[in-house]
Amino acid sequence: MDNQSFRSGFIAIVGRPNVGKSTFMNHVIGQKIAIMSDKPQTTRNKIQGVLTDHDAQMIFIDTPGIHKPKHKLGDFMVKTAEQTLNEVDMVMFMINAEEGYGAGDQYILDRLQSIKQPVFLVINKIDQIHPDHLLPLIEEYRTKLDFAEIIPISALEGNNVDHLMNVMKTYLPEGPQYYPEDQITDHPERFIISELIREKVLQLTREEVPHSIAVILDNMEVRDQNKAVYVQASIITERPSQKGIIIGKQGKMLKEIGQLARKDIESLLGSKIYLDLWVKVQKDWRNRMTQLREYGFNEDDY
Repeated sequence: MDNQSFRSGFIAIVGRPNVGKSTFMNHVIGQKIAIMSDKPQTTRNKIQGVLTDHDAQMIFIDTPGIHKPKHKLGDFMVKTAEQTLNEVDMVMFMINAEEGYGAGDQYILDRLQSIKQPVFLVINKIDQIHPDHLLPLIEEYRTKLDFAEIIPISALEGNNVDHLMNVMKTYLPEGPQYYPEDQITDHPERFIISELIREKVLQLTREEVPHSIAVILDNMEVRDQNKAVYVQASIITERPSQKGIIIGKQGKMLKEIGQLARKDIESLLGSKIYLDLWVKVQKDWRNRMTQLREYGFNEDDY
């Protein structure tokens, strides 16, 4: 590759829920920018991670998992993911080595058939399987689509990730540096903060609260005396029973959510945070257009 030429491009990461797309993003960018959870469908708006080095800039778009939609929120998420595929320079199709091939993969593969851009098959979580199982998996997928490259990695351990990045670089077109070197995401801080809070709710409530929660930042301001940032946010649930779980016995769960979220927000903003969390019930919010818009899902974006 000619060192004088600068390469840049947009790369979409697609895959079934929970294959490790967010873990990959966070390993590559080195900051928590995509909400990480082991519950499906947790990455919702298009989150871009920007990686810049001396000869290339890679702009990653972590799509909300392509899956068969069950409600209007699901519709939005799927439309965004499919639209993204046609706007990028390269597609990374990530699979979970542990789970192997499944019907959900075929649903995505069907959508990748018409993509003209290079499609990489990235087999993640190879640290979870015996090496003998890797080759048959590669052979199985090789028959499904004409992949530009097939590269096994462990996003969590960092195995082979540098190799993947170097190979992807060679596929990027020559182009400008779209973002300043120190910019890692195009999402405003308010969005990332609400996603960090949402992540903690999902992480701590586990199976008890489905991913049908939203977090709205009601207020965010710097209080002059000590330069601390005051953040007030509302966690929106669909049912009173979910509200009870999130608050917990004598407010214990909500307090724990707040403590964990505050740590992440403080490291993101680099300043002291006062976090004030409230829990509200909005029945069936996922199917109400006005509320979807209020919670950041803008129809015009899809």
